[in-house]
Amino acid sequence: MQTACQSVQQHRGRRLYNRLRSLVKDPRHDCVLFSNEFQLYSYCPRERGEALEKWHTRSVYHAAVWYNNHLAGLKPIVMITEDREAIEEYSSLNSGVYVISTQEYLESFWPDLQAAHELYASIAQALREKGSEVREREYAEHLPSDILEAGIKSGRYIQGVLNVNKHRAQAEAFVRIEGSSNKNAELNSDVLVFGGKLRNRAVHGDVVAVELLSRAEWRGRTMALSDGEGEDRQREEPQGQPMPTGRVVGILQRNWRDYVVTFPPREEIQSQSRNSQRILVTPWDYRIPKIRISTQQAEALQDQRVVVRLDSWDSSSLFPNGHFVRVLGRVGQLETEVATILVENSIQVPPFSEAQLREMPVIPTDSRWDVEPEQVLGRRDLRQTHLVFSVDPQGCEDVDDTLSARALPGGHLELGVHIADVTHFVKQGSLTDLEARSRATTYYLADRRYDMLPAVLSADLCSLLGGVDRYAMSMLWELDGQTLAVRRVWLGRTVIRSSYQLHYELAQSLLDGSAAEELPELGGLGPPEREERLGELRRALETLTHVARHLRAQRDRGGALELEGVEVRAQLDEERNITALVPRQPLEVHETVAECMIFANHWAAKKIHESFPHEALLRHHPPPRQEYFAELRECARARGFTIDTQSNKALAASLDRAQDPRDPLVNKLLRMMATQAMANAQYFCTGACPRDQHYHYGLALEHYTHFTSPIRRYADVIVHRLLTAAIQKEQGREVSESPCSNKELQELAQHINNRNRAAQHAQKQSTELFQCLYFRDKDPLTDERCTADGVIYAIRANGVLVFVPRYGVRAAAYLRSREGQVLSLRHDGSCEWQPGSLQRFPDRICTSTAEGTHTFSLFDHVSVRISVRPSRCHADSLCLEVVSNRPHESGGPEARAGQRAAAGKAELVQEVVRWAEEASQLAEEQGRAPALQGEEQEFQQSSGITLYSLLQEIRELALLDPSACQQ
Repeated sequence: MQTACQSVQQHRGRRLYNRLRSLVKDPRHDCVLFSNEFQLYSYCPRERGEALEKWHTRSVYHAAVWYNNHLAGLKPIVMITEDREAIEEYSSLNSGVYVISTQEYLESFWPDLQAAHELYASIAQALREKGSEVREREYAEHLPSDILEAGIKSGRYIQGVLNVNKHRAQAEAFVRIEGSSNKNAELNSDVLVFGGKLRNRAVHGDVVAVELLSRAEWRGRTMALSDGEGEDRQREEPQGQPMPTGRVVGILQRNWRDYVVTFPPREEIQSQSRNSQRILVTPWDYRIPKIRISTQQAEALQDQRVVVRLDSWDSSSLFPNGHFVRVLGRVGQLETEVATILVENSIQVPPFSEAQLREMPVIPTDSRWDVEPEQVLGRRDLRQTHLVFSVDPQGCEDVDDTLSARALPGGHLELGVHIADVTHFVKQGSLTDLEARSRATTYYLADRRYDMLPAVLSADLCSLLGGVDRYAMSMLWELDGQTLAVRRVWLGRTVIRSSYQLHYELAQSLLDGSAAEELPELGGLGPPEREERLGELRRALETLTHVARHLRAQRDRGGALELEGVEVRAQLDEERNITALVPRQPLEVHETVAECMIFANHWAAKKIHESFPHEALLRHHPPPRQEYFAELRECARARGFTIDTQSNKALAASLDRAQDPRDPLVNKLLRMMATQAMANAQYFCTGACPRDQHYHYGLALEHYTHFTSPIRRYADVIVHRLLTAAIQKEQGREVSESPCSNKELQELAQHINNRNRAAQHAQKQSTELFQCLYFRDKDPLTDERCTADGVIYAIRANGVLVFVPRYGVRAAAYLRSREGQVLSLRHDGSCEWQPGSLQRFPDRICTSTAEGTHTFSLFDHVSVRISVRPSRCHADSLCLEVVSNRPHESGGPEARAGQRAAAGKAELVQEVVRWAEEASQLAEEQGRAPALQGEEQEFQQSSGITLYSLLQEIRELALLDPSACQQ
C-alpha cells in the first residue's frame, strides 16, 4: 500500500524506506505497489484531530476492504499490524479481511516455518528489553538532519564515509572526504576520528558528518604494528605527522548490513545472562563493535557462526542492539567459512529459480544445440574465412573471448576480437537479466565460482568453446602492414567457430617454438596436414604478439602503468584438500591477450560515446592523491631511486628506471606499492560525469569501458546493448532495446561498482582462508615448507612488513614481543628474543641488546617462519617470525642459482624484444623505415622480430662497454 510505504518513510527513516521500495520494485518478488490514496473508492480522507498513525491504519484497512470487494471475496486479505487497538477495532468488521499481529500471522499461516518464528521471537524480545531499560547517556546526541545539511553547506561540517582501521578497530577510523563536501582549502587528506567516544556510534561504512577539532588536538596515525586482537592501551605508541582530526556529530546514512558473529564462551554467557537473555556477541569483522542481542539459544549456538542484524544504537548504550537471523555452521569448517565470506560481503547467490531456467533455450537430448538459419542470414559468417581461437586459463569453462589474426591482400593485417553474444540469449527485463543485474558479476573464490548466468549459458551456449558454432559480437580492424595504424574498423554480430581452445602455457610454448604438447584439435590428422595446421596457428599467434607489442608501446608512450599484484592459486586434489600454493607465473602471452582486450574495450568505448554522448557506460580511473605515494617515494629513496608521481607518464618512467640489477624483487615491490596507492577504477554514466574526468589514468586512454567479458560482467552486457543500438541507429533501423536513461544508468553503474568491490574483497579473503588452511596442519618448527625467503618492504615502530614471493603472502613480522623483548642476532644470523630496545629510521630499524646492535633495512632478504594464528571469533591469519637475517636457501644453492639465472634470461629476452619493437616503431614514426639488406628483404619470412635477430641484439649488448651504457 502507498500509505504503508509513506508511514515507513515518516516514522522509520529513509534507509528502511529505500530498502522497502527496492524490495517492492524487484520483479522477482511479485510485489505490486497500490496507490490507494489516488484511487477513488479506496481513498480515505483524514478526519479533523485524527492522529497520523490512526489515519494511516484506517486508510490501509479501508483499502483492504475495497480490494476484498474488488476480488468478490475470492481471496482473503491479510492486514498485519502490531497496534492492539486496531486489531480489536477492525478484526471483526469484515469476514474477508483478517487484521492480525505478526505472531498470529506466523502461527496461523506458517506454523512450520521455524526460522521465521525464531527470528520474530528474537526481535520481539529485543524490543521488550529495550523499552524496559532506562540508562545514562554514554554518547552525545546526533544533530538533526537540517542542522547537519546547513553545516555541510557552510563548511562547518565535513561529509564522508567512515572507514575503520581493521588493525586498530577500537581506536582509529578515517573519514574519506567527498569532493563536493570539502569547503576547507587546507584540508587535503582524510580526517582521523580517534577513539569510540569521538566516533559517536558510527559504524564502518556509514556516511557521517564530522566536525574538526582544534589544531592542538590533532594527532597522527599510529606507526606501530597491531595484530587486531586487542589494543595496547598501556603504552603510548609513536605517531606519524599530525593530521586533521575530528568527531562525528551526525549520521547522514546508515549502511548496516548482515553481520556474522560468534557467541562468547559458555562461562561468559552465564555471567552475562543472570538477569537477562541479552548477550554480547563478537562480529567476524574486526571493524564492527560487539553487538547485544536477545536470545534463549546462546548455549546451543556455541562454536557456531551466526548471522545477526543491527536494529538501533541509542546514546544510552555502549553497544548497538541487534537480533539473531540464522546459523551458518560450525566455526572452522570450510563451508561455514566460505558462507561467512559471502555474507560479510553481502553476496547473495541462491540457485537459479525454475522461472529463470525456463527462459533458457531448449537443448535437444539427442543432439547438440545449433545456430538458427534466420540468425545466420542476419549475421556475418566467419566460420570459413577466419582462424578463430581462444587463450584462457587451463580448465576455463566460461570462454568470453576469442581472437583471430590474418594477412590481407595488399600486405595489410586484420586483427579480430570476437566476444560471446550474451544479449542474444538474455533479453532486457527478463528474469535472467534481472538476476544477472542483481549479481553484477561472477564471483571467483579460491576453490569455486558463483556464476552471474545459469550454467547452460555461461558454460555452454554463450561460451565460445572449440569446434562448435556460436553467436558473437566481433570487432575487426584492418591494420597497415608496416606501421600497424588502423585503416578501418568493422563492428557487428557474427557467427564463428573456434578452431582451438588453448590455455596460456600451451600458447606460450607454441610462440617459443618449443615442442608443444599434443593439441586435441589436431588428433587424427596425418603429419603433413598437422604441420600445416600447426604452422598456421603459430603464424596467427606471432602476428597477435607483434600487434600487441605495438599497442603496448603506444600506450607506454602515453603514460600507461605496468603495475604489480599478488596472484596466488590454491592447488587442490580431488577431495579439495590443498596440496600447494602457486603464485601466477607471468608469460608474454598474458600481456598479448590483455592488450587485444584493452584495444577492443577502448574502441567499444569510443563507439558508444559517439552514439550516446550522455547515456554511455564508461570506466574511468581517477589520478591518485599525491599523499598516498609517500611510502613509495620513501622506500625508493632508501635504494637510491627517485619516483616522480606528478603524472602517470612520469610515474611509469620512474618505475622503469628503478631497477636493481642485484635483486629484481625491488622493482616488483615498488610496483606493488604503486598499485596500493591507486584509486579503484569505476564505471560511470557519461551524462553524470564531466568530460575531463573520463580519462583512465592506469591505461592512459581517453575512453575506456568493458566489452570483452559479458558472461561474467553485467557492465559488458550493458555495453553490448549500447553497441547494438549504435549499429541499428547507424543503419537507420529501429532500436530493438532502448538504452537506460542517464539517471538509471548512473544508479546501475554505482551498483555494479559496489558488487565488483565485494567480489574483489571476497576473492582476497578466500585466498587468505586457503593460505591459512594450507599451513594449518603443518608444524612450523619441523616442516621445511613453513620457512621461506621474505623481503622487507616497510618499516614500522615495532616491526617490519614482509613479502614472501614463494606463497604471495604479505604480513607483519614483529621485532618487539608482547613481553617487551626484541629480536637479537646470533653469529650465524639466526634470531633469538632478548631484553633490549628498538630504534626506527625511515629506511631501517635497529635492535639493541647486550649482544650488540643489529639492523634490518628496507629490501633486505630475511628467512621467515610461517604459522597460523587461530581465532575463535575472527578469520585465522598468518603470522611471520624472522628466524634469520639471511635469505632462505630452498632446494640448495645450485638450484637457487639456476632459478635466478633462468629468470634473468627470460627478463633479458623480454627487455630486448620490447626495446627493439619500440626502436623500430620510433624509426617508422620519424619516416625512417628500418634498413634491410637485399638478402634480408628477399628471404626474411617473419614479419616481426625473429629469434636470430634477438640473439644478434643480445650479442651486441654483451659486447657493449658497461661504462658507456651508463653514460
